[in-house]
Amino acid sequence: MNKHPSPFWQECKRILLLSFPIVIAQFAQTANGFVDTVMAGRVSPDDLAAVAVGSAIWVPVFLFLVGVMQGLTPFVAQYRGRSDHTAIGAVVQQGLWLAIPLGLLGLLIMRSMQPVLQLMSVDDAIQPMILGYLDGLSWGFPAITLFLALRALTEGMSFTKPIMVVSLIGLAVNIPVNYVLIYGKLGFPALGGVGCGWATFVVMWLMLILMSIYCIAFDRDQGTGLFQRFVGPRLPQITNIIKVGLPIGLSIFIEVSLFCIIALFIAGIGAQVVASHQIALNAASMTFMIPLSLSLALTVRVGTNLGKGDVAAVHNSTWSGLAIILVIALFNSSMMALFRTQIAGIYTDDPMVIELAAGLLLFAALFQISDCLQVSANGVLRGMKDTAWPMLITVLAYWCLGLPIGYSLGLTDWVVPAMGARGFWIGLLVGLTAAAIMLCGRVIWRLRSMPHPGYSRQFT
Repeated sequence: MNKHPSPFWQECKRILLLSFPIVIAQFAQTANGFVDTVMAGRVSPDDLAAVAVGSAIWVPVFLFLVGVMQGLTPFVAQYRGRSDHTAIGAVVQQGLWLAIPLGLLGLLIMRSMQPVLQLMSVDDAIQPMILGYLDGLSWGFPAITLFLALRALTEGMSFTKPIMVVSLIGLAVNIPVNYVLIYGKLGFPALGGVGCGWATFVVMWLMLILMSIYCIAFDRDQGTGLFQRFVGPRLPQITNIIKVGLPIGLSIFIEVSLFCIIALFIAGIGAQVVASHQIALNAASMTFMIPLSLSLALTVRVGTNLGKGDVAAVHNSTWSGLAIILVIALFNSSMMALFRTQIAGIYTDDPMVIELAAGLLLFAALFQISDCLQVSANGVLRGMKDTAWPMLITVLAYWCLGLPIGYSLGLTDWVVPAMGARGFWIGLLVGLTAAAIMLCGRVIWRLRSMPHPGYSRQFT
């Protein structure tokens, strides 16, 4: 009897070990938003509304910048596969140079939101609080983009525990700093919801400082030369990172903006419908954290194996990752379908909202498989530095299929009597399924286009 696990199971274990700390980090970062919402809500409804609107503005911008900086990870992973640590240090330095203008861009955008709020006809009473909240956290953008570059260094080299530790420390610090600034303790003025923005600024800089300390020691141990050899900005390398990262950032922004548009479309249907939509969306977003983290691990594994020039390992990483994510999708789908009423009851006591949310959660359960497959296929393609086609697929699936179908079913009588929020969730199901089919097809095409063992490294 062979006691040694097969390459498939060995790779499954590697992916799970790599992704577990990322899962914890993702939940910790999501929990920061939950903490802000709860603590601001205890001050007043206006403070809660200000934080909610402010978050709806800054989070999509932040996620776009996260996507752009993710373009650095496959470079690090592939250089690690080649055991070229000097090249890792050089490319991460260029990533840090890229992070500086991106961080300043985020800062300027956050501090230029007053015309946008007026255009959106946001209540004049909460506009100053929203602007104060955005002004506070805006100063953290230069820090968080630099942090993302250092995160690409450690994740790309398959060291994911530091991200988990730093994210958990950030969450632990966010709570007391929020308390001090929101309620005015230790001699600080009571800022209310605005204090959440300044607390986020503190956490962003703390995370950068902690990650920098770790990476200095990590650099000495790994010999990347990141902090030993200073190199100024090199436009060709920065351009290569942008070519990979910009489509990722745009894809994320396109997906996030789709949900924002849907929320605006259903806003006029009624408060209970809006509440049920938000509940179902929040529950689906929480379950999405696990396949998203596995997708990030897949990017690292595929990129590393490509750098080694090991075609068989690339295939093994891809199919192992897809198998794991498919099992998770089936589990999530089953649990969400079976306990949809209980899940909705966690958020509200309103029977009508619970009933509506439970109905939407059934659609969320149905698209778990599609959603998990599309995000995992995206992770594989990012490891191959293939990001332009996935971006186009995202636009086609979400904006050319999902949204028009959702709008026609939800708000018009063109096909059936207007279905309200359910129509939009059917559109989401169609869009995600189309994206999953096209992205998985792209993965299969890329795998088949690879030469057999001994292929040229020019493929990467």
